Amino acid sequence: MGRSTATNNSSDGRKLVLTRTYDAPIDLVWMVWADPQHAKQWWGPRGFTAPVVELDERPGGKWRAQMIAPDGTELWQHGVYREIVPKQRIVYTFVWDREPDHEMLVSVDFSARGKKTEITFQQTGFASDGEREGHKGGWSESFDRLGDYLKQLGAKNKTTSKARKGEAHARK
Repeated sequence: MGRSTATNNSSDGRKLVLTRTYDAPIDLVWMVWADPQHAKQWWGPRGFTAPVVELDERPGGKWRAQMIAPDGTELWQHGVYREIVPKQRIVYTFVWDREPDHEMLVSVDFSARGKKTEITFQQTGFASDGEREGHKGGWSESFDRLGDYLKQLGAKNKTTSKARKGEAHARK
């Protein structure tokens, strides 16, 4: 479904790059990324919940999220949007509340590939290779959940569309 790379070169320091292609149109992928009610459905690794996702998606706007681990541990994160180009690009800072002086930078590029959508996710500013690998695992599982959620939405849309066609046929 996608490829992942974790690089460590002198110009970028430690850099995480994840690329995924989803079998969903860019409008839908953008919506489930940008709408907090949808983001709650896939935000975080498998087994985690995200009861709080607040997104003020505009340059200078803030975002905040709470993830709850399977063992009940609460993990808060936040940041500030630096760039937003709808259906194309989002850039924001990423800070764990427990480490307020450690700011990372995330960029996500969205590209239509016919009826599919490719996202390229990049994160920089890691303090260690271990931290980068931890984020790689967490984001990879989040993106797996995003793919599952998009499939659920696609199935719901197909069912709704078939029901509407059936209703129209019954009225004839």
